[in-house]
This record gives sequence, structure tokens and C-alpha cells, in this order.
Amino acid sequence: MNFEITGKTKLTALLGSPVAHSISPQMHNEAFRQIGLDYIYLAFDVNPENLKTVVMGLKTAGICGFNLTMPLKVHIIPLLDELTPAARLAGAVNTVIIKDQQMIGHTTDGIGYMRSVSDAGYHIIGKKMTLLGAGGAATAICVQAALDGVASIDIFKRKNNSWDKVNAFCTQVTSETGCVVRLFDIENHSLLAKSLSESAILTNATNLGMAPDISCSPIPDITMLHKDLIVSDIIYNPKETLLLKQAKKQGCATFNGLYMLLYQGAAAFSCWTGKEMPIEIIKKKYFSN
Repeated sequence: MNFEITGKTKLTALLGSPVAHSISPQMHNEAFRQIGLDYIYLAFDVNPENLKTVVMGLKTAGICGFNLTMPLKVHIIPLLDELTPAARLAGAVNTVIIKDQQMIGHTTDGIGYMRSVSDAGYHIIGKKMTLLGAGGAATAICVQAALDGVASIDIFKRKNNSWDKVNAFCTQVTSETGCVVRLFDIENHSLLAKSLSESAILTNATNLGMAPDISCSPIPDITMLHKDLIVSDIIYNPKETLLLKQAKKQGCATFNGLYMLLYQGAAAFSCWTGKEMPIEIIKKKYFSN
């Protein structure tokens, strides 16, 4: 169908900084076109300092909902009326649904990641995960993996001023899901090596290796990567990070963050529209390698 903005067109959006590189507008707008929905999805470059002003303006103007990316996934929380259980546990929000003038915070990052694992043909339920990083995407992945039945998760992060907060998060997720979540210093290479030796999957949820600084890897020694380990990276630019190249050399199965992006977007799309995104069409057009 021809896509034309009308007086009845409903607005959805992405808020974050930077956002110019995002393929989310193309993905969502093509999905709206494919199934004949009078919606549009725009990207706005927003920083934490002007987030409240922007969100209140968009809400007043009648926006249906919006996504958040770095660095806003935590900053949005004080502005919301309600959190879903997954968002409350994760302490991060990437999707806001507006219903009866109430702003409900949700996280679809973990849903997107776990679906991308299944899509790649891997089975990690009942097994152990090593997770690098503890930002908004990492906590969302941890929560969803725990809710879905991953047996245990070792989180490795820098020992900085957020350490105690993340440690409390690990305790809470363990208590509420039964998945054993532990926190370790990412500089403790012997513990990292031990965790990887016991894990079915390694998930890099840090920005190490993201363009333009593609020469970084979060793993100090590639011999830590055993051939039976699945190695995933939520980064999708570049499509193959240094970590994934290292993993391939070690004989590991690998996948990047492209399909996580697709599936988290599809979950948000359903939240706003009540319809299923035409995933196969979107995958073929924007996500085929």
C-alpha cells in the first residue's frame, strides 16, 4: 500500500542519543506499511537533561508509545506511572506503552535476546550463562533468561560505584526466579575462565567492540573460549566484532545482536498496535546478511 501521513496517523518513536544510525524507523515503518496501519515511527535525539520535557510534550501530543535506547533506559523510570514485572526487576525500560494517559514501562530487550538465541537454533534453558556487563540491556537479558529457565548466570562487570546496586539486583533476581545469579569482577580473569568453562553461552552486553572502536574485545585470552561455548554479542555494528572473530577461531558457534534488535522491536510493535509484526518480511529486507 502507499504510505501517507494523515490527520489520524498515530505516532511512535525512538528516544536516545545518538539515534541517527538506528534502523528501527525503517523496520517499524515498513511493518506499518505491510499490514496497513496508519502509524509512523520517528527517531529523536534526546539526552537525559531534556528527557522529561520531551516525554511530557510527546505524551501531551498523543503519542502511542516509544522506545528508549542509550543512555535513557534508566533515566526514564522516575517519569513513569507503572513498570511491568520484567522492567521492575531489570531496573531498565526500553519500551513505554501509553494507556489511559498512564505511561507503563516495559523491557523487550530480554525477550528479543532470548528469541534470537532460539532463532539461531540454540537451547540454553536449564544451562549456565556468562554475561558481560550490567547496563540496561544486560539486566534485561539476565531477567528474561532467569524467567525463561536458565539455571544460573554469572555477571562480570567493572568494580565501580554501581557494584553494590548490581549485587543487590543479582540477589533479587535469584530470590524471585530461582535462577542463581552471581556477580564477579571482570578483571578477575581466573574466575572468568572458570565461569566460561562451565557455561553453555557467553553473552557480551558491553559496548567493547562496537564501531568505531572495533579493535576491542572483552575477553583477555581467547583460549578461555572452548569449542562447545556459544558466543553471542549484542553489538550489531560491526556485524562481526573482534570477540566473534576470536570465537570462530576457537571453533565456537556465534551470533550477533541483529536479531535481538529485530525481536525486541517486534515485541514493542505488538505492545503498541496489538498486531504481530510481519517478521519474515522485515528480516529479509533489513536483517539478511
